[in-house]
Amino acid sequence: MKNQYLNSVKRQFEYYKSVGEKTFDQLDQQNLLWQYDEGSNSIAITVNHLWGNMKSRWTDFLVSDGEKEWRNRDSEFESVIKTKEELIEKWNEGWKCLFDALDTINQDNFETKVYIRNQEHSVLDAINRQLAHYSYHIGQIVYIGKMIKGDEWKSLSIPKGKSTVFNEEKFSRGKHKGHFSDDLKK
Repeated sequence: MKNQYLNSVKRQFEYYKSVGEKTFDQLDQQNLLWQYDEGSNSIAITVNHLWGNMKSRWTDFLVSDGEKEWRNRDSEFESVIKTKEELIEKWNEGWKCLFDALDTINQDNFETKVYIRNQEHSVLDAINRQLAHYSYHIGQIVYIGKMIKGDEWKSLSIPKGKSTVFNEEKFSRGKHKGHFSDDLKK
């Protein structure tokens, strides 16, 4: 069960990572830095926050508090990323930290208690907390991308008005295994 959960959650994280990347692919540097207003976050700011959170939560995941002393969360919401290249670099660095940490979890340490801001979490709860947090922000990234691109936006899942066709194809295959994202646009 533990290995099954770990494999499943890795697939979920991979899916959300790909959704963010498919959004970046549709946008240029200016789009990634765009803010609706001064109180709103750009995609670049959101990526900077995700990077900071990932580095803090997943560095020494099983042995140190997830809120590292060196983290400066408030600075994550400043416009420090200036190029698409910087954005991609931070994005990949954060995700690498996450996946490396997940690869350290096994049957022997799955019951370890981990702490975030000195509050105890099971490994399962800590992972689920971050999965929900990252999918929340990636949804924001997609929404901003859709606003910017308007009619030029390329759907990242089942395109509007295509649900019936998608479902017909899925049901025509009978019962089958796989991840829900296997048949979505690559």
